[in-house]
Amino acid sequence: MSRMKILVEGTPNPSAVKFVLDMDALGPDSRSYFSAEEASDDALARRIFEVEGVRALFMVDDFITVTRAEDAAWDDIVEEVLCAIREELQ
Repeated sequence: MSRMKILVEGTPNPSAVKFVLDMDALGPDSRSYFSAEEASDDALARRIFEVEGVRALFMVDDFITVTRAEDAAWDDIVEEVLCAIREELQ
């Protein structure tokens, strides 16, 4: 199986980054989570919340928007989120 391609894009909100998948893996129903507890029934969301600094998620179709905590740096989050997405979806 080929490695999933994920494009990382900025958003107008400097505290949020969009991870765009090369496939529609998330389904048409949007979901938002503001804590790991809210995401407890969603394996992918739960795994992304394991990344230190993740504060909120919005997921739909082929993208995930991750919002970071104010004191978190994107350099510390992006690679871990990419790994979490690949682990759960491949």
